[in-house]
Amino acid sequence: QTKPLASVLKEVCDAWSLPNAEHYALQYVDGQQTYITESNRGEIKNGSILRLTTSPDQEAERLYSGIQSNNSDVKTDSLKKLAGLSQDVTFAQEFINRNGLKQIFHIVEEGNATGDMLAHTLKAFMELMEHDFVSWETLSATFIKKIVSYVNMNAVDASVQQLSLSILENMVPTSRLLFELVKKEVTLDRLLTHLQVTNAQLQLKAMALLIALLLAATDAERRDMMDYLREKNIRQFIHKNIIHSSEPLGDEMAHYLYVLQSVSLNLCERRMRTSMDPYSQEQRELLQSLRQTAFESESEAPASNFSTERRRSLCAKEFRKLGFMNNSNPAEDLRRAPPGLLALDNMLYFSRHTPNAYSRFVLENSSREDKHECPFARSSIQLTLILCEILHVGEPCSETAQAFYPMFFGQDHFFEELFCICIQLVNKTWKEMRATQEDFDKVLQVVREQITRTLSLKPTSLELFKTRVNALNYSEILKLRQTERLHQEETLAVPVLELRERLKPELLELIRQQRLLHLCEGTLFRKISSRRRQDKLWYCRLSPNHKVLHYGDVEEGVHSPPIETLPEKIPVADMKVLLVGKECPHTKEKSSGKQNKDVLELAFSIVYDMEEYCLNFVAPTRYEFCLWTDGLNVLLGKEMTSERTQTDLDVLLSMELKLRLLDLENITIPDTPPPVPKPPSNLNFCYDFSQAEQ
Repeated sequence: QTKPLASVLKEVCDAWSLPNAEHYALQYVDGQQTYITESNRGEIKNGSILRLTTSPDQEAERLYSGIQSNNSDVKTDSLKKLAGLSQDVTFAQEFINRNGLKQIFHIVEEGNATGDMLAHTLKAFMELMEHDFVSWETLSATFIKKIVSYVNMNAVDASVQQLSLSILENMVPTSRLLFELVKKEVTLDRLLTHLQVTNAQLQLKAMALLIALLLAATDAERRDMMDYLREKNIRQFIHKNIIHSSEPLGDEMAHYLYVLQSVSLNLCERRMRTSMDPYSQEQRELLQSLRQTAFESESEAPASNFSTERRRSLCAKEFRKLGFMNNSNPAEDLRRAPPGLLALDNMLYFSRHTPNAYSRFVLENSSREDKHECPFARSSIQLTLILCEILHVGEPCSETAQAFYPMFFGQDHFFEELFCICIQLVNKTWKEMRATQEDFDKVLQVVREQITRTLSLKPTSLELFKTRVNALNYSEILKLRQTERLHQEETLAVPVLELRERLKPELLELIRQQRLLHLCEGTLFRKISSRRRQDKLWYCRLSPNHKVLHYGDVEEGVHSPPIETLPEKIPVADMKVLLVGKECPHTKEKSSGKQNKDVLELAFSIVYDMEEYCLNFVAPTRYEFCLWTDGLNVLLGKEMTSERTQTDLDVLLSMELKLRLLDLENITIPDTPPPVPKPPSNLNFCYDFSQAEQ
């Protein structure tokens, strides 16, 4: 490592009597087969096997002429080799410097290449563009039209269509111009056709492009696109053919469904942030229609004979029965945003789509004694706000989350239908709690708990949600709270606290062992670039003797690859520090605001080898983040600091304590130990065995 790379190459070439040492380079035999350069030579580990090969500039020169060959076999082979080598940054730079991309454009624009030759060309193009040497905006219109035509034509290889969809997906976020071009040329109908194929990879790439288009669109465009997709029944298709298909759902597809759900729910944001305008005739009429639907049968006949004053006081009385706080001017209640006009929309939806339930709710409460009536309007406004918070309406999409609700895709008008179930739940819980107006906040708190506890069970349909949330009545919530409180009180007695402290070291050791075992099993990580959510995966696992971390790139669908297949390694002895969140080098590079908040929460890095190098991770979930950071801290001889350690320790301690205290059920444990009695004055009560034996 002390000599310049050129002199090392010269020595090797001389040993094998090879002239022109500058035409050669060293390259890794395993893994990605990267070329060794002055900038990356420090990463060579002891035990790495290198081979002598043609230098990147010679290779680039050879392939540059190879892809121009008239012999189609030579051309296809050259393109195949080019697709493989283009992952290497040194080679890519050499090839691009020779104007190689122009040649690739020429092959595509000419339109003679098909099948394998075309697939290799597009793959090489993708890999070369991945290095960000060239801007996507430099692509010619002819080239883009050609790529679009592969997506739009039917008789094209699936591999070519997949690559074309990927290229367009990469293109969309880079500039407004390219977004508009792709949106115009690749219709939503065409993407929906691709979604309906049986080839899972093609389906995934079509979904990726659809999501990229939705995320790059303006609010108005996004609304139009979502309306069109709704017309085309994309929701029913996803529910039937993707969520409930025989194949398990991959992480990538789960993420896209999460984004689609998030984008759909965020369409409510505009109404949620708009206050009611008391001077808007249209909005006032909507409010009046709420009142009329509830009380029309009582007031329709005589109302016309009343004076204006009398009519106004009648309206005010009816608005008070509807549960508005400000009954003379109910619009005031809807001035608060959020939930703004979204609350009015929900009330109207409930009154129009379930008129019987609406009338029952209002009439039942208007005939109760004053202090026990459940105010419909006030409850609706607060419930809408609670639902917006639980469903994260108006929050930006996370880059990594995969948590979508399967029932979301099982239902049109999901938000409104969920509201209809929950507003009836409010009335039911109100009665169970025998609440008065003063208990309003308490009731809504219980309702929030009922909704979140039921949603955490991931019900597959709204019907199932309704059954479960209604089964979780107030007495059930009280029981759950009581159990949690009792458990807390029981574990706060002084002797119990002392026992906890004594048990802690043993249980922490158990957690350490579990963390290390998890590291030995390994985890699949994603590479996330600044431009998009990548589909490149890599795997990392700890050797069974806890001495070495092995890692390497893997293909989609590979689960727990054997250690031998992971080429890269870091000895645990060389690991120096664990960095998390903002301290990591890969989060500093691209701190571009809101969408990286979730990446910050999942990022960690290991600094190794004299603190020169870093291995950067972005965990797939918060759970994996906690297990990995704990495990690495154990390897570094430090304390486990994640929140998961605390919850695991609490669970284990509570189980262990329950087992130990089983015999003491219903016995109150005193805070101070009872006094030890004095020893007896004589011990004559002892039985003398020696006498009996004689």
